[in-house]
Order: sequence, then structure tokens, then C-alpha cells
Amino acid sequence: MSSALTDLLPHPIVQAPMAGGVSVPRLAAAVSEAGGLGFLAAGYKTADGMYQEIKQLRSLTQRPFGVNLFMPQPEYADPAAVDVYAHQLAGEAAWYDTELGDRDSGRDDGYDAKLAVLLDNPVPVVSFHFGVPGADVLEALRRAGTFTLVTATTPDEALAVERAGADAVIAQGVEAGGHQGTHRDNPEAECAGLGVLALVSQIRETVGIPVVAAGGIMRGGQIAAVLAAGAGAAQLGTAFLATHESGANAVHKQALTNPLFTRTELTRAFSGRPARGLVNRFLREHGPYAPAAYPEVHHLTAPLRKKAAASGDAQGMALWAGQGHRQARELPAGQLVEVLAAELEAASTALSAHPKGPTR
Repeated sequence: MSSALTDLLPHPIVQAPMAGGVSVPRLAAAVSEAGGLGFLAAGYKTADGMYQEIKQLRSLTQRPFGVNLFMPQPEYADPAAVDVYAHQLAGEAAWYDTELGDRDSGRDDGYDAKLAVLLDNPVPVVSFHFGVPGADVLEALRRAGTFTLVTATTPDEALAVERAGADAVIAQGVEAGGHQGTHRDNPEAECAGLGVLALVSQIRETVGIPVVAAGGIMRGGQIAAVLAAGAGAAQLGTAFLATHESGANAVHKQALTNPLFTRTELTRAFSGRPARGLVNRFLREHGPYAPAAYPEVHHLTAPLRKKAAASGDAQGMALWAGQGHRQARELPAGQLVEVLAAELEAASTALSAHPKGPTR
């Protein structure tokens, strides 16, 4: 791992940026204060909303932190398919006594305005999801003193990240909760994702830039495994979703270990892009019919998800979670970093003691 990144975090632990109100300033601050790298999620926020959260975070910690941006999405959705899905969701709107959202509420997530804020008021780290920014953007951030990361889900995507000039790549395995950060939403390839260990190993043989591993990581032993596979750090989302400082809805936190929710699936039901969540009624009923249409479907379902959350109805919420969700621990975020670091040290010590595996 490059010294530029290791200087940012005493422990090789990155808190994943989780959009939708989860990655709030108090969570990022707690993680950074404990020696990890806390992240704010700028997705679905205005540029000013992002700026205000950065100001709040800076008042809570002097440690390095990151901000994540969603890349603008191309227009490829079939309007007729979106119409059909909207018709299917009419029953949900009636059930929750609300209207469907405006599918044409915007597709660039205020990217240019947010980028301008981050260039005028540089932060230590910026990461990108859903694509690769231009080389000029990455160079401008580098000149501003910002370390840049870009998500990749395949070795080819990682190569595109390196060629664009990013400082590091986030290797996101298919186990990861929330949205897959594919650079192109290809429905034909959505079930062909690689697990994080295989992905890290392949990306390490493809690119020369540092790799941060992401996907289903919940324990320090798993962090040791991805470090052994060639990553320099691990990014954890679901593990921090359940912490005290997380901004996640209480129903969402409880669902992670609720016996009613036994598994996760990748689905387009809530947003139109593949995202991993706990299997609930909404996902089962609408997932098979949801079109490849992001962010149109995200906008359509926003009022439904909001009403479900307000009423405490876990069966209508987007319960994003990685495959390791049953291992979630309800701890203060700083304490979780300390526990993970201790588990990592123990696992690394055990690995050093038996470098060739146990004797028979």
C-alpha cells in the first residue's frame, strides 16, 4: 500500500460511504478518531448539503476523512419499461397513501457542483462510484492535495481506473451490500460478479496502484484475508451500518440480525441498478420485473421507501446489506474499529505463526 494512503489511516480500515442518510458526520468522525478512515456519502445530497456535512465533520475531528461522489449516469433506460414498472407500483402507492416520485428528477446527482465544492475546499480523500471520472478531474484533485479512489468490480474496470490516473482502486466484490459500482450497467453481466478475494487477487495482477478490498467484510480475520490477497486496506459498510453513530433507520439496523431476514439478493427493485439488500416483500414481488433504469426507478420508489421507513415497515424498505449481515455488532463505531484492529492483529499473528498452514 502506498505511503500516501497508509499515512491517512493507522488501521487499514475504511468505513464505506453509504448514501441515504447512513454515513453521517458523527459516524465518519468516530471512525477517523479511532484510526480508521471515515467517509461521508454525497450521493442524493445537494452540493450545499454536502458542504454543510463536511463543515460539521471538520468540527468533530482533525483526522483525515473522505467524501464519495456518484458519477453522472448515461440515458439508456427504456421509457416504456419504466412506464410498465410504474404501473406495477401503483398498488404500493395506494397502500402507502402516497404518489410515486418524479422519474425525471435528474440523473447527474449534482456532480459538477459537488466537484466544484471539493476543489474549492479540498478534503483529504475523494472516492467515485458508478464510473471513472476524467483524467482532468483526477489531476485537479491531486493538485488540490486530495487522494482519489474509484470503485471497480472487474479487472478491466480496475485497469480503466489506473489509466485515468486515480491513486487507488476499490475492488468491490459481489458480496457487498448496497449498489454495485459497475462502470456500465449491463443486465447481461449482473449475475457474473466476482467474490472479493478472487477480485482482489486478479486486480493486483492487473494494475500497479494500491487496492482497497470491499464486500461482505465483517471481522478482523476477513480483513487479514484480503490483506493477504494483496489489498492494502479493507472497506466495510454493513459492519458500520449497525453502529450507534450510524444514521440508518432503527428498523434497518434491527433487520440485519432479525431471523426473519435470512439472506440477501442483488435487485433492481428499488433503484433500477443492481444493489444487494435483505430479501423482503418488496424485493420478492417487484425485483423480477424491475427494469435497468437508474436513477428513474430510484426516483419513482423514493416516496414509497420514505413512507415505509416512517411507518416502521421493514417489508417495504430498501434494506441494503452485505452477505455478512448476520455478523453485525451494535457497538459504538470507534469501539468497532478497535475490535476489528485487535481481531486483525490476532489473525495476522496466527498467520505468521503458521505461514504454511497447520501441521498434520
